[in-house]
This record gives sequence, C-alpha cells and structure tokens, in this order.
Amino acid sequence: MSELKLKDRIALITGASRGLGRAVALRFAREGAHVVLLARNLSALGQVDDEIRAIGGKASLLPLDLADGQAIDALGPSLYERFGRLDVLVGNAAILGTLSPLPHIPSAHWERVFAINVTANWRLIRTLDPLLRRSGAAHVIFVTSGVARSCRPYWAPYSVSKAALEALAKTYANETASTSIKVNLVDPGAMATRMRAEAYPGEDRATLPPPDAVTGIFVSLVTTENEATGQIFTPEP
Repeated sequence: MSELKLKDRIALITGASRGLGRAVALRFAREGAHVVLLARNLSALGQVDDEIRAIGGKASLLPLDLADGQAIDALGPSLYERFGRLDVLVGNAAILGTLSPLPHIPSAHWERVFAINVTANWRLIRTLDPLLRRSGAAHVIFVTSGVARSCRPYWAPYSVSKAALEALAKTYANETASTSIKVNLVDPGAMATRMRAEAYPGEDRATLPPPDAVTGIFVSLVTTENEATGQIFTPEP
C-alpha cells in the first residue's frame, strides 16, 4: 500500500459541495487528510461527507455563505478550538456573474461577484492566518482562471475578480515569504462543471475533462515537501 501523502493534515476547502471543490475534497481524503468542507448547501455537503466516509476518510461540515463576512471572521477561532491549527486552505468557491457588456452590468451583480471571488478570500486569509502559522508547513491554493489575463469581452465581473484574486494571492505569498506558509494559484482550465455549463450552455460536456482529472496538481502543491510560492500552476494535459 502506497504512503498517504496528506496523512493527518487538516485541509479546509471552499465550494466543496460540487464540481472541483468536491473532487479535491475526495482526493485529499483518499490521501489521508481530514477535510473541512465549506459551502452554502448543507444537504449537498452531507452527500460529499457520505462519499468521503465510504472511502474511509474523515470530514467536518461548515455550511456557510461566503458573502457573510461575520461568519467568515468567526471561522478562525472556531477552527482553533477544534483543531488548533490549519495545514491547507483551498480557496475554490467562486461565481460567474453576468456575461454582459460592462455598461450593462447591474451593480448588485458586480458587487456579489467581488464579495465571493475576492473579499471572501481576503477575509479567509485574515481569520485563518494565525492557524496556518501554527502548522509548520502550511499551504494555500486559490483557484484562478485564464480569463484573469485574457480580459475576454463580456466577462468583466469574473475576469476582473480573478485578476484581483491573483494579486491578492501573490501579495500574501510575498508577505509570508519568510514563513512556513506557501501560497500559490491553480488555473485548472476547462472542466465539466456547472459554472462551465452556465458560460457555455451549448457545449458538449462529454468533450471536457471531469474535475477529478485535475486534482493531482492540488495534492502535489500541498505536500509538506513543496516549497513553491507565489506562482500560478496549470495541470499537465
């Protein structure tokens, strides 16, 4: 039997109820991590929890709306009481927003995308940084997208928010460069997810890789041996 790469590591994953977040949670659990599953839908989280327990893994559930800043702020103290540290944070949760010309985007849509895709991740950094510093070998991954750099027409809320997320992650990486915290981004590319279907409703999902196919890069980036920080990674084809 091969050695578990994430044995006894505590890993928090946002957007863990479906898509890439679910796939990463299952992969981490198979590798021995105790996964803390965060998403809004408790029922969907329960289904992922059942899958994890079926493979002999361990999970804790955190039903939480990332637009609720006060709830995020309370995460650090509550996780400290439960675990005393945090080894891994995967900031995966995001929303697409309106695909529309910039002048036509409702302000509420713009603000909601930034609340989830950017501000929530800043709040997670702020509340979880003390726990990450207690790990001794902490790793943070934020999920980005190529549209952060391509600036595709009509994708402004998502594109601009992901560009901001990249700046946020790289700034945190620079601020923690002399510590044991490593901060990176993963651009997973096109996958058969609900968000992809929202953006490309006529696309044949059978032509896209499932989220499970890109989880290897996440495992390699959060092993205790990984020293990379401040970089953007893409899965190998």
